[in-house]
Amino acid sequence: MKAIANIQTLDLLDTLVSLTSAFILGALVGLERQYRQRTAGLRTNVLVALGAAIFVDMAMRIAGSDGAARVASYVVSGVGFLGAGVIMREEGNVRGLNTAATLWGSAAIGACAGADLIAEAVLATIFVLAANTLLRPVVNTFNRQPVDVLSSEVTSIIHVITGTVHRSAALTALEAELEEANYPLADLEVVPFGDEEIEIKATLMATSIHGSDLDRVTEKLGRNPAIAQVFWAPSISD
Repeated sequence: MKAIANIQTLDLLDTLVSLTSAFILGALVGLERQYRQRTAGLRTNVLVALGAAIFVDMAMRIAGSDGAARVASYVVSGVGFLGAGVIMREEGNVRGLNTAATLWGSAAIGACAGADLIAEAVLATIFVLAANTLLRPVVNTFNRQPVDVLSSEVTSIIHVITGTVHRSAALTALEAELEEANYPLADLEVVPFGDEEIEIKATLMATSIHGSDLDRVTEKLGRNPAIAQVFWAPSISD
């Protein structure tokens, strides 16, 4: 059988080295993204790196068959559309990235199996499962940490609640305080807040700001009689 004949110790060792390298290097990239609490974090980056390594390793093994190589390239393109279908954006949050990456890895496993590279398919399966299981506690550890606005790439938003009659005074006080603190505005939005109040959302342009500095800004604004309530919050987005 061709599947049995394709099991070569040196070739299998070469695949092991390729997938191990992809796992480790993908994890290094993913750790940095996970530390900054990006949407595509540790597991997603590892899965994408593994999927690419599996596809390339398989293509190198079957390079003598032009038809099989073309089929593999079609699989890569097709799975890209399939992965996009499971990624959803809901109220500003992206969901399904890890599922899409897993699908990509699964397609690579199937492509290996279809090319009679059974041992490689088994090895790839082990690595994809490891990315989704062994790395989960690491991801959960990062996710339980509070957002560090200095290390994370965040957009800070100051929320000011004031009465409609005090709109001009509140806006003047907010802009003056931000100018004094040297925090340029990226966006300023005024929306209704109840029947007699409005909410002013000041989005800051800087991406690395000490939380204590923003606390001082909001504390000073809170002492203004024209402002009923003021607070700030980080908003993380890719």
